[in-house]
Amino acid sequence: MSALLRLLRTGAPAAACLRLGTSAGTGPRRAMALYHTEERGQPCSQNYRLFFKDVTGHYISPFHDIPLKVNSKEENGIPTKKARNDEYENLFNMIVEIPRWTNAKMEIATEEPLNPIKQYVKDGKLRYVANIFPYKGYIWNYGTLPQTWEDPGEKDKSTNCFGDNDPIDVCEIGSKILSCGEVIHVKILGILALIDEGETDWKLIAINVNDPEASKFHDIDDVEKFKPGYLEATLNWFRLYKVPDGKPENQFAFNGEFKNKAFALEVIKSTHQCWKALLMKKCNGGAINCTNVQISDSPFRCTQEEARSLVESVLSSPNKESNEEEQLKFTGHFKHG
Repeated sequence: MSALLRLLRTGAPAAACLRLGTSAGTGPRRAMALYHTEERGQPCSQNYRLFFKDVTGHYISPFHDIPLKVNSKEENGIPTKKARNDEYENLFNMIVEIPRWTNAKMEIATEEPLNPIKQYVKDGKLRYVANIFPYKGYIWNYGTLPQTWEDPGEKDKSTNCFGDNDPIDVCEIGSKILSCGEVIHVKILGILALIDEGETDWKLIAINVNDPEASKFHDIDDVEKFKPGYLEATLNWFRLYKVPDGKPENQFAFNGEFKNKAFALEVIKSTHQCWKALLMKKCNGGAINCTNVQISDSPFRCTQEEARSLVESVLSSPNKESNEEEQLKFTGHFKHG
């Protein structure tokens, strides 16, 4: 608790912006092993976008083109670091959207072509989460698993609520403060079922496989054992974080009980199947933009040249409306609709 109190400080929006794209200090954005990011627009503005590229420098969708599971052999010729061989099937790619201790609500833009990361806008204003005493901003590295989707047209059998129309969320509990746009390998430990305004909003609990303490963690019980109080703090944070905005406390399925790894893996499997149906146009995706570069049998696949042209059109128009028209003109045949 003393460490948390030392980190507590005034939640000024400008301070939250300093962590975008940096893991420490204000140095340049570091290249990831298989993925790179490219900024467009000014950070802490409504036109800011963080696009993703693969190792060859081609634009991709982090939502659709980054695999859900970690490559089974090696990364750029280097064997992937694993905590234990028998846990390898439990390794997934996580896209970091929000670094720990920051307030800016960054998220994958699910309704935009190639799904860059942007800051969430509500009522015409950039959104920053309030500090829930004694915490500063988000208390984990927060992000999502690619190639997953909580279908708003499908009622979850265990929660009896429909999905929230987003990729599944991840709370990474390791010791490092990560960067917005990093793609890391995580071990899944468990899951919490948040019910957000009547919708199922799963929250996975995971740890970076390269964290110094990752070898200690194999299931949800290990979190309480080695990080006592963290799960209680997580439950409390999700229960209260919208209250400062005038909303009621959030509710949970299973009376707020964290489910174990086996349960979490089944939820991931289900949301991955929903994503597959989305990309194959076998369900109604609504406004979700399914443009991708690498899913060969998807009707929403575009060429590398088309993806580049799409990114180049971002912010090239003098105002938001004309820019949206340009994107729609280019990607109309890739969208649900």
